[in-house]
Amino acid sequence: MNGFRTKRMFLAGAFAFAFTTACATGPRPTPVAMNAVERPAPVVPSTPAPEVAEKGSVDNLFAEALKAYEAGDLDRARKGFEQVVAKEPKTLNAQFNLGVIAEKQGRPADARAAYEKVLFLDPAHTPSVMNLGLMHRHEGQLEEAITLYTKALQTPGHEHDEPVLNGLAATYRLAGKLDEAEATGRRVLARSKDNPEAYKTLALVAYDRGQYRLAELLIINARKVADKDPAIPNTLGMIYLKMEDRPRALAQFQKAVALDENFAAGHLNLGALALSYRNYAGAERSFVKALSLEPEGVEGQLYLAYALDGQKGLDPKKGVAAGEAFEKVLARRSEQPEAVCGAGWAYAADRSGFEKAIAFLDRCKELGATSPQDKQLITAKVQGLQTMLKNPPTPAPAATAEGEGEPKKDGAAAIGGAGSSSSPMMNQLPQDTAAPDPAAAAEGGTEPAPEASEAAPAAPGQPVDGQAAPASQAAPSPAPTP
Repeated sequence: MNGFRTKRMFLAGAFAFAFTTACATGPRPTPVAMNAVERPAPVVPSTPAPEVAEKGSVDNLFAEALKAYEAGDLDRARKGFEQVVAKEPKTLNAQFNLGVIAEKQGRPADARAAYEKVLFLDPAHTPSVMNLGLMHRHEGQLEEAITLYTKALQTPGHEHDEPVLNGLAATYRLAGKLDEAEATGRRVLARSKDNPEAYKTLALVAYDRGQYRLAELLIINARKVADKDPAIPNTLGMIYLKMEDRPRALAQFQKAVALDENFAAGHLNLGALALSYRNYAGAERSFVKALSLEPEGVEGQLYLAYALDGQKGLDPKKGVAAGEAFEKVLARRSEQPEAVCGAGWAYAADRSGFEKAIAFLDRCKELGATSPQDKQLITAKVQGLQTMLKNPPTPAPAATAEGEGEPKKDGAAAIGGAGSSSSPMMNQLPQDTAAPDPAAAAEGGTEPAPEASEAAPAAPGQPVDGQAAPASQAAPSPAPTP
């Protein structure tokens, strides 16, 4: 395809990998990784427009629409490209651009329809294949994405399209089809030995298989040809967490956000590290930053709720804020046990939230995952809250690190990973004031941990966790892991 320009964009949900470890009594937030793929921006005409195009001509309308897009006037750009399509229905680039604009304006159904119109005419239109494939992956429609990529590659003359092959390899990995992912990645390297996306996918495949040294070598190969890609140090950080080398992991996450301040996955991982150290304030800062970049990120919202909940013993209003954050999760995942129970215990921290706390705790009590012991705790807590609501407020006692009546826990685990919790209860942890603040360090508040030689051999007898995470990644306790 001649003349289309690309810029790197990241969809947190599309390439998120939840790394989890078993936790006895509650959920533990864990790092999120991202395998970046080029995402095309609006294309330019396949042939250069004449210096002076006739007013109202297709070339003139296209050029004016593109100019409006680059100036940030999406509505005017949209109208311009619609005019182009009205005059020339087979102008694929204009139709594709309407899809890009629809995504930017938060109209995913319109974006999907625009890309599908292009692909009906040209199944191998690479920008449309890549953008629609990412939309499928963002929605968890992995088989649909695989079918889309495969159809494009079967089009004569497009059997070796590297962006599509890389997208297919990454999707195979997300679907847990590691052999297919490895074969597709190697297919790319057979023709392009320095392709960083192929190396990144192969590194993540090795990671999923528990082959951490191999994963490290592969991702370092990617760095040799793409040293400004923040996804590479982010992946290295996850690998080092699995190797139980937290200082190097922290340094890599800091490097990721230093390379790109708007790299949401790096901020999520820094927050997860802070949370694992019970540095709730630092975790809150990182998760707020990540959500400012990816407002629709459900995991980021859930992790922010954990960070706020951890501070409710010192500030009951943080408990109310945590409850509100859990409710935002439930707006997207209405029956998520961690959010239901978390909201109940969080709102119970302040009198203004007692009524909501009772409602959520009653829901939590009815969940199948709630243990008999937790049900007893909930019953006692609800009775206490009801009694306090009947009586006038009394002076608040001194703040304590653990909420009254809440089951004590050692950490929180993310949803859908290798280690499911035996109970969906959400409660708080005491603040560890001596713990480092990865978030502050990333902002230049402290000196990053020194980075050791990245190719250093494993220490003799060093234990290695051989369990591969499913379609995600995990972190060792007490620090978050890939």
